[in-house]
Amino acid sequence: MGQPGRLDTSSPRVSNRPHRRRFTRAELLAHENGTVDDIIGPDCRLLFVGVNPGLWTAAVNAPYAYPGNRFWPALERSGLLDRRLDASDGLDAAERAVFMRAGLGSTNLVARATARAAELDAAELRAGAERLVALVGRVRPRAIAVLGITAWRTAFRRPHARMGRQEETIADVPVWVLPNPSGLNAHETVDTIAARMREVGRAAGLLLD
Repeated sequence: MGQPGRLDTSSPRVSNRPHRRRFTRAELLAHENGTVDDIIGPDCRLLFVGVNPGLWTAAVNAPYAYPGNRFWPALERSGLLDRRLDASDGLDAAERAVFMRAGLGSTNLVARATARAAELDAAELRAGAERLVALVGRVRPRAIAVLGITAWRTAFRRPHARMGRQEETIADVPVWVLPNPSGLNAHETVDTIAARMREVGRAAGLLLD
């Protein structure tokens, strides 16, 4: 599996995972400051950038894994994936391969896991922005989707930025800011997030309609 900032090109295997696991609070807290592998294949056209991993995500080493996160349902509804992946128990190599074959990639602005993104300070977010610039320069996707307007404003010193396509680019790659898909974001639904994903998916050449 890829470490943060490294490419994940795992070969597929058949999944035989148990039903969704449960974690105690103590088990989740044991993953505080842990990290989650990037999922980036050799043909990444659209790179999704989360703020930082949550504790459940760190526990299962898969992005947007907390039950109730709208990322995976919205991704399917947008048409960027033809099936819904359930990351709540982690993603096996076959599921990661489905994601990468679709031309999609996943990373985070800040690698370390916290219970809430609000625990990150401005210095961490701005250091993450520098890492992201270097990563994008290596991967060269066609488009970038940053999932969180507050983090984008802080990380890239754009206090008045709005949702949608940004005037700025990252390593000459166009950037869209999308809503944070966390279930805590009461202003958005699966449908509204999917609509934003569809817009950037078209820009990346992954959707034709």
